[in-house]
Amino acid sequence: MLIDLDGTLVDSVPDLAWAGDQMMAELGLPQNGEAAARNWVGNGVPRFIMRQLTGELHQDPEAALYEKAEPIFHKYYHEINGKKSCLFPGVKEGLEKLEAAGIKLGCVTNKAEAFTLPLLESLGVLGHFGVVVSGDTLPVKKPDPRPLLHGIEKLGGSPDNSLMVGDSQHDVEAARNARMRVIAVPYGYNHGEDVRDAKPDAVVESLADIPALLK
Repeated sequence: MLIDLDGTLVDSVPDLAWAGDQMMAELGLPQNGEAAARNWVGNGVPRFIMRQLTGELHQDPEAALYEKAEPIFHKYYHEINGKKSCLFPGVKEGLEKLEAAGIKLGCVTNKAEAFTLPLLESLGVLGHFGVVVSGDTLPVKKPDPRPLLHGIEKLGGSPDNSLMVGDSQHDVEAARNARMRVIAVPYGYNHGEDVRDAKPDAVVESLADIPALLK
């Protein structure tokens, strides 16, 4: 089983929003706040920075502004990463139940490894995963299927006996592209859209509900 990070395992918006606001302040630009940041998470840190700068989901800022902003954001995000974030309800219980059932677990995220591993470690769940595929592990990210296929290979599985768990349309698309089944959680970051509209195979309110569903 491959599980997404931001919005599925971890509510990381408080960290991201704080770093984004510090970046904007240092640039002399208006801060956006946590409510806006919740709609901008989910496609990796570079896109999150762009959304902070433009206030739009899909608009690119001027290249010079992004180049100036990126190292500032990284400075603040390294400082705060894992300090304000928390596991979503049922995550720890769900991981423990899945491990007890003999299911091999991997984490597949678009977040860079430099942020992913410290975050999982600080929240006490890194040890549950036999593989962690970050946004810079391969040259491509979700919804490309290759991060999922890479994780499956490292765990010794195959797409037909594997499952993706995520919170967004990109997670569903990545699973479909990898010819995998996919379960979605409704509480994460999907840019204000209902993840059910992406037509996952099932939706669960908590990771703790997945073991019973698999039976």
